Amino acid sequence: MAEGGWVQGEEEEEEEEALAWGSGVCKWFNVRMGFGFLSMNSRDGVPLEEPLDVFVHQSKLHMEGFRSLREGEAVEFTFKKSSKGLESVRVTGPKGAPCLGSERRPKSGQKRRSKSDRCYNCGEPGHHAKECQLPPQPKKCHCCQSISHMVANCPVKAQQQQQQQLHLSLSAQGTSSSQEEKEGEQSQPPPP
Repeated sequence: MAEGGWVQGEEEEEEEEALAWGSGVCKWFNVRMGFGFLSMNSRDGVPLEEPLDVFVHQSKLHMEGFRSLREGEAVEFTFKKSSKGLESVRVTGPKGAPCLGSERRPKSGQKRRSKSDRCYNCGEPGHHAKECQLPPQPKKCHCCQSISHMVANCPVKAQQQQQQQLHLSLSAQGTSSSQEEKEGEQSQPPPP
């Protein structure tokens, strides 16, 4: 006897009896997340007055390759009742055929090339320094591309930083002086 007074054999029979057969269409399917809902139109061959929603996960789809469904695709399936509602167990196309699937694929699977994916030797995209056909090039400043110094000693970068600091200090002074002007205007009585 297992917990709750169930014998393991009885539990398996109960699970098999809980499976039902349905047919309908795919209501919606998120190809990136791999799940969606089916709209069940008939249950065990009997048409339903109102369609019922049945959860579907991509792992339950009978098809080769990338598993997905397209909206409105006709499906047949076995399902069970779970704590969250109706859940599909195996989903096929009509008469047990493989599902057709969606033409869409998730965007996250596409390989993206980074802007910084360049050769450190020549600066060209499409290869790395170890594959570069040019001989080793002199090192350059990342800021101004000069070969006479590195970025830590770059006069152009130092000048840009001074201009930024000056701009920040002027804008901070302008904010405080404009606040003082507004306060001064509010304390004076309006002209007659």
